[in-house]
Amino acid sequence: MAVNLVTPNPVDLKPVAGVRLGVAEAGIRKANRRDLTVIELAAGSRVAGVFTKNRFCAAPVQVCKAHLAGGAIRALVINTGVANAGTGEPGLANAHASCAALAGLLGLQAGQVLPFSTGVILEPLPVDRLVAGLPKAVADLRAEGWFDAAHAIMTTDTLAKAVSRQVQIGGRTVTLTGISKGAGMIKPNMATMLGFLACDAAVAQALLDDLAREAADLSFNSITVDGDTSTNDSFIVIATGAAGNAEITDTAGADYRALRAAVIEVSIALAQAIVRDGEGATKFMTIAVEGGTDRDECRKVAYAVAHSPLVKTAFFASDPNLGRILAAIGYAGIDDLDVSALRVWLGSPDESVLVAEHGGRAASYVEEAGARIMKHAELTVRIDLARGQANATVWTCDFSYDYVKINADYRS
Repeated sequence: MAVNLVTPNPVDLKPVAGVRLGVAEAGIRKANRRDLTVIELAAGSRVAGVFTKNRFCAAPVQVCKAHLAGGAIRALVINTGVANAGTGEPGLANAHASCAALAGLLGLQAGQVLPFSTGVILEPLPVDRLVAGLPKAVADLRAEGWFDAAHAIMTTDTLAKAVSRQVQIGGRTVTLTGISKGAGMIKPNMATMLGFLACDAAVAQALLDDLAREAADLSFNSITVDGDTSTNDSFIVIATGAAGNAEITDTAGADYRALRAAVIEVSIALAQAIVRDGEGATKFMTIAVEGGTDRDECRKVAYAVAHSPLVKTAFFASDPNLGRILAAIGYAGIDDLDVSALRVWLGSPDESVLVAEHGGRAASYVEEAGARIMKHAELTVRIDLARGQANATVWTCDFSYDYVKINADYRS
């Protein structure tokens, strides 16, 4: 039921020099499905990461942070089916064991491997099955493995999510390819998902760290499906340096600007794909807030609207019960908000109508227009707070009957 989202075409996913991917069926939770992915990186690759802020962060997240601090990352191991979260010391031991097992197969140190898990929380990771599946995943390693890897990291996703772009940097063609997974338990802080974006640009580690944080903020931290922040959120940005461009060492030049724009573009595409494939989603909704005193204020309002189950169910029903949007704006936490000054528009790809102004319904608004617009699958709520020059955008989806069905049956 994904909203205007199609599965990527394998021929459109471009290999990234210095990256190989392999998948296997390890039986982590269910038989006969690809649930184990290995990503191998060339020597000299640089890796940056952004992770969940959930205090119950999963064992692999804890291990990833520690290993990233040591640098020289050469491989990633990703399993789906079991999140290895809420598993205490045994969970940490299993995460470390998965790193050690892959390191042994690739001739690396365990600290050069990053582990990732996604799936059911509070269940032990069957590390014996994971380790047994690693030789098959390693044997499958290939530069063209992005399409299969995008499928192998899925949980309740209905479609794989993958994007490639190419950009000229320093006279060289730089390739970027990324994959992500996520459909439910989606709320920014950072995002509730797994995302892996690789490029073959040469870029200094400090700049890559900053770019990963900025890209996450503008993409994965600007989406929400259901307001739940996962225990396993991870967004990894890789730069192999194999494109042969002169290393980017400062943010002032054209090379950095080109790389930044491309990384953010790919990140936004991957993040929006998660929302379009939100569990049970039938509508893709853009909540655009402008006229705030600062960006945080705009994000508060955008998230209040995007998280509201009353707003989301009204949009699912194509019911222009738009007073629910005003209610969400009102409880967003801006104590000195002048509601008589703000304005709200409802839009589709075809038209946009002013819904509210002067503290109430716009004089020009008729419900027939709202009902007509809400029949579209792509919708925009634009809010002008009339307080300043800042703005922010959040992407979300509606709540349908299937959202409840999917999550009621998640463990079956």
